[in-house]
Amino acid sequence: MPNTVTSVPAPGRPPAPRARGTLFHTAVEHPRGAELLPLSALKDRHPDLYARQLLKYRGREHRLDEHVPPLDCAWRDVVFLSPVDSALLFEAMRASGRAVSPVPMWTLDASRLDPEQCCVRLMRVTRGARTADPGEPDDYLPLTTATLRAVSEVTARALTRLRTLAPDEPALPWGDVPHILHRGPVPWRLFTR
Repeated sequence: MPNTVTSVPAPGRPPAPRARGTLFHTAVEHPRGAELLPLSALKDRHPDLYARQLLKYRGREHRLDEHVPPLDCAWRDVVFLSPVDSALLFEAMRASGRAVSPVPMWTLDASRLDPEQCCVRLMRVTRGARTADPGEPDDYLPLTTATLRAVSEVTARALTRLRTLAPDEPALPWGDVPHILHRGPVPWRLFTR
């Protein structure tokens, strides 16, 4: 029987059913420790990796303090997973004239995650913006099989934006792709490489 993260339901509530489906994360060349860490934990355990990952937020550091209501934590406290493989996103970016190398992805069976520690965040990028639009309460959904099925296809909006990027426009490849947010670390052993 595979090891899974267990859920402790709130008193009087049955455990949430586990979502079925595949999640993706960009491959990590030289993983450290036993877990994929959110930025808040990375800061203390691996300051050099923290500094490198923090560069992704240059000019939009405020996003790290964005509250994730269903998980009652900040953006910096979650691990980001994707419901889609990056291949279509980067192919669309190449169509805009960007030189983009393929990015290897690791997969994760969603049923191995505790749904009480996860949510889906719908994402949007306003054309020309330097970051995704701020989240609204309705942009957060529970991680269920049905929700995962609904968000596991790259939308025409996302592909059109990436195919028509202006030379000076930030790419934000996952900007229009729902994010799967997991509060806290995710063990490396749960990923298929």
